[in-house]
Amino acid sequence: IRRPMTLGVRALVLDETGNRIFLIRHTYVPGWQMPGGGVETGETLREALDKELMEEGNIRLTGTPHLFHVYFNRRMSRRDHVALFVCKAFEQTAPRLPDHEIAESGFFLLDALPAATTRATRARLAEVLDGKPVSDDW
Repeated sequence: IRRPMTLGVRALVLDETGNRIFLIRHTYVPGWQMPGGGVETGETLREALDKELMEEGNIRLTGTPHLFHVYFNRRMSRRDHVALFVCKAFEQTAPRLPDHEIAESGFFLLDALPAATTRATRARLAEVLDGKPVSDDW
């Protein structure tokens, strides 16, 4: 039996100054990370991105996000891929309040990220913002 590839989206959301990034901390996994989630059957990448940003950050895109890269996430499975979008045109409709899924969220200065920011998040920031070589692995 061949199993299909699984696909997720992540959003690197930068504020209008380009100095702050939006991060979330889940209740069920450690660390601060970029918002995102799985792409459901029948859903486009953009629809999944829009859904996850609204669910996890009350963020509505007002411009076109830029697809930066698609990564292989071998830590999750041998079939998992993550599409990373850079999002600079958006509005936050309201602050995201904690609930059963999102423990905390907010915008953080790039030079003052939470200590528990995940390795993958830090690596993606270095690729997107500092021009570090892009890995194919998440």
